[in-house]
Amino acid sequence: MKIYRSEKCGWHPALLVFACLLGGCSLLPRPASRDAEKNAFIAYWPPAEGSGKLRLAIKDNIDMRGVVTTAGSEYLAKNSRPAKKDAACLAIARQRNVKIVGKTNLSEFAVSPSGINTYFGTPENPFDRRWRKFIPGGSSSGSAVAVAIGSADVAFGTDTAGSVRVPAACCGVVGLKTTFGLVSIRGAFPVEPKHFDTIGPMGKDIARTVQGMDLLQGGFAARYAAATGDKPSAANIRIGRLALNGTDPKIDEAVGRALAKTGFQVVALDDKFRDRWVQAKKDGNTIAAAGAWVSDRKYFFKPSVSARTKSVLVVGRIFYPGDYHHALSRQREWQKTLRAIFRKVDFIALPTMQSTPPVILPGPNIGLTELRMLELQNTAPVNFAGNPALAMPIPLRRGDVPVTSLQLVGPNRSEAALLNAGWLVEAAVKNEMRRKSWFR
Repeated sequence: MKIYRSEKCGWHPALLVFACLLGGCSLLPRPASRDAEKNAFIAYWPPAEGSGKLRLAIKDNIDMRGVVTTAGSEYLAKNSRPAKKDAACLAIARQRNVKIVGKTNLSEFAVSPSGINTYFGTPENPFDRRWRKFIPGGSSSGSAVAVAIGSADVAFGTDTAGSVRVPAACCGVVGLKTTFGLVSIRGAFPVEPKHFDTIGPMGKDIARTVQGMDLLQGGFAARYAAATGDKPSAANIRIGRLALNGTDPKIDEAVGRALAKTGFQVVALDDKFRDRWVQAKKDGNTIAAAGAWVSDRKYFFKPSVSARTKSVLVVGRIFYPGDYHHALSRQREWQKTLRAIFRKVDFIALPTMQSTPPVILPGPNIGLTELRMLELQNTAPVNFAGNPALAMPIPLRRGDVPVTSLQLVGPNRSEAALLNAGWLVEAAVKNEMRRKSWFR
């Protein structure tokens, strides 16, 4: 039987139905036995009042010596031993004696874009209302919520196809996806380590995110200072504006206003590049799903692994190895395309997501949420290339939530320049954000 692809998000429709049926087997998350700061944390060690130290939260798929790495999984929580040593990315934080306040919640095995966790409880989106619960975004949902509610100053997350930027967008915080290979992933639970997996910082604002990046890359603070000195004005920065079909017009308007208010030189990117971006999104999603199967297939028949997670692994199994290798064969051409664009502009700008965060659907509809999130996120093409990208909140004048998210994509190893550009945007929209009582 021939199975055709969906033109919109790159998944086989028959597999989408299958994934929905399996995902629908998981009902709403069970009530957590403790609040743990709105389910943001799996393990939480709040500091004493007035300690004054930078508070760092670690996503619980990153090893921390003496603590079980659960990767958001009941099976691993009950069957794993404490990590014997820290992940490599914690080295600078340990040297500086930074206060680690906890291990943050996430989608099981870091494979779900919704951020829902049926065992530990789903982190509560800070925009939730009594009658309406929003997706926190995944997989680094706990890290985003922890910084949004002020339980941590900085959090580390992992990003395979958007897992730092999507929850940052959903929860109104800043998230940085780092250049592939820049930050060691040794000691992090793998999804697609050969091509996609990265570790990056999240913070309430640009300044905190810079502090987080300085804990991940030695000498980053000096690089950031140099970048701010090199381009202190937005007038000298060229932005390639990418408009994608299917985006909520209010979000496109918000992105356009933020770029104009900041004073960038804005250049519209053409339809040919947009079509290549759409193909890269399909390829990125394919590789991420197949990579999850390769990394996690040993858990498929383990007791207590959720049906939601198994549905993702099933899709990956069907994509591997055929579609996986075909997608990888297009990676170099996509990287070449981006290098050509970055000879004309400094950064690419587009919405991180095509809408505000969806609401959590009840009962059997919950599997549809994962599929909807795959369609909405504009993040996988960046992982497919390996480039860095910044997601940051900007004001939204009409909508269920007061902010949306701008994504800035840069050349390899341009993290400092990206954060400088983000700071310029943040400064330009600061007053409007304050009026919305969110930016502070």
